[in-house]
Amino acid sequence: MLKQFTFLLLITVWIEAQKPNLLLLKNYHADVNVTNWLMSEKLDGVRAYWNGKELVSRNGKIFAAPDFFTKNFPPFEIDGELWTKRGDFENVISIVNRQEGHEGWLELSYQIFEVPHQEGGLLMRLEVLEKWLHKNPNEFIKVIPQIVCKGSEHLEQRLKEMDVKGAEGLVVREPNALYVGKRSAKALKVKSSQDDECKIVGYTKGQGKFEGLVGALRCEWKGRTLKIGSGLSDKERKDPPSIGSEITFKYNGFTKYGNPKFPVFLRVRKTP
Repeated sequence: MLKQFTFLLLITVWIEAQKPNLLLLKNYHADVNVTNWLMSEKLDGVRAYWNGKELVSRNGKIFAAPDFFTKNFPPFEIDGELWTKRGDFENVISIVNRQEGHEGWLELSYQIFEVPHQEGGLLMRLEVLEKWLHKNPNEFIKVIPQIVCKGSEHLEQRLKEMDVKGAEGLVVREPNALYVGKRSAKALKVKSSQDDECKIVGYTKGQGKFEGLVGALRCEWKGRTLKIGSGLSDKERKDPPSIGSEITFKYNGFTKYGNPKFPVFLRVRKTP
């Protein structure tokens, strides 16, 4: 038992050591002036960090990316999302979570939004990768387009356009900000609705047309208990995510008591 515990402890320590220090986004607020900031689509893929040798998740797991995928990757760090198309998150997760490389990776692209630890602002850093790709073409690496935001109205218009297309949202970034491996107020996510994670601690019984099924998930969120029923499919009400699972839900602001308004189940949170 002691040997097993020691082994698991060593594995945990090793994984923590592999964890990259990544730039993380804060939430956008209307009082932030984003005029002349850079704006791009926020992709609903799986975060992946190329450290120059291996492709690593934000939690330090080394992806079993096949050689055909990482062939001709640059010798410097790049950061982005493993992605297929909008609304295909579960498929991406199923591809990247396998223990061995496989042909499913042919479906993926590696969408790059950052080239860490290079000099200059964001566009200058991305240009380092673009110059590399010009000399070393790679069919899987794509640089996410950045456009200049003309102001809050432009941001709102663009967000509405992306909502119609089924996008997750937008990212706005201060163009001259240097790279930092932490959450930054100069890199913001913009969504029509907010989202967060919580843990399932129980269920409520369904009533009416949901009699005999789960009515809602009882979840623990920041010391509070939430009931989340909207967004559950009939299949999920019959066979709900297990107690202890972490889920992602969306909501629209807060009540006067500080609870999320109109919480809607999105998915079980499966982090590589």
